[in-house]
Amino acid sequence: MSCAIASYLLFAVPGYRLLAVELTSSNTKPVVQEFQSVELSCIIKSTVTPDPRIEWKKIRDGETSYVFFDNKMQGDFVTRAEILSRTSLVIKNTTRMDTATYRCEVAAPADTKTIDEINIQLTVQVKPMTPRCTVPKAVPVGKRASLHCHENEGYPKSTYSWYRNSEPLSPDSRSNAKLHNSSYTLNPSTGTLVFHAVHKGDTGRYSCIATNDAGFAKCEEQEMEVYDLNIGGIIGGVLVVLAVLVLITLGICCAYRRGYFANSKESGESYKTPAKPDGVNYIRTDDEVTNDLHLTSLCLGEEGGGQRTTGFFRT
Repeated sequence: MSCAIASYLLFAVPGYRLLAVELTSSNTKPVVQEFQSVELSCIIKSTVTPDPRIEWKKIRDGETSYVFFDNKMQGDFVTRAEILSRTSLVIKNTTRMDTATYRCEVAAPADTKTIDEINIQLTVQVKPMTPRCTVPKAVPVGKRASLHCHENEGYPKSTYSWYRNSEPLSPDSRSNAKLHNSSYTLNPSTGTLVFHAVHKGDTGRYSCIATNDAGFAKCEEQEMEVYDLNIGGIIGGVLVVLAVLVLITLGICCAYRRGYFANSKESGESYKTPAKPDGVNYIRTDDEVTNDLHLTSLCLGEEGGGQRTTGFFRT
């Protein structure tokens, strides 16, 4: 039958219907959880061909591969898929890699329109894995604290909620009367909880739950302690260190003046002052006298450095 005759009969002859292969589906966007079975519906609505050719193809990330071809399953579908009711495809034990577009193609040579196709978008949902939570163990009052919660396995992407002492934290701290003293920001999409300035009431056990359409998973509770910063203790510690340094300096001065840094006691030689030979009346220079007076004033705490104190040094 030529196209011109078919068109004439279609519009000129009452009750005449042009026969062509036509496909439909009971669900073009099926959703299934991982490891469950799913049926991809492909129904021949009309055809005069007694044995049309059926093909299924998978389209993922721009690549096309055969699922059912030449009346046989292909690839990894051989052991976990089958044709149901002549044209529909059943996939068992679905995985996240099965999320894709599946095309049902039917060729009917005896029909006026010999080929038809329909696309089925399959989504395999994956339950979240236990999220990784990071909580600081101790934070001083008034400081910033960041808590993190994240997991990569769930599909669709997980959203996150935080709990303190098993009670949920609202995304807006101002919406809960119990949290009116807290100042924080909670991002459900990223799982980040930020305290802008912690206070003692923020101490507690923190946990996080990741949730999507397939289920949820929770991390273990972790303790965060908020402590007071002891300013007086820090200042006192600094003063003690300074006092110790001053005492060490004075001790070195006195030890040097008393001759404890001499290189050899037996020979009487020193890298500063040579030993006095026996029977020689050694006369010190003005510089040596001035240096002795200066060291004496340092060790004894005298101001001016112009006086000597008897009992410590012999001139």
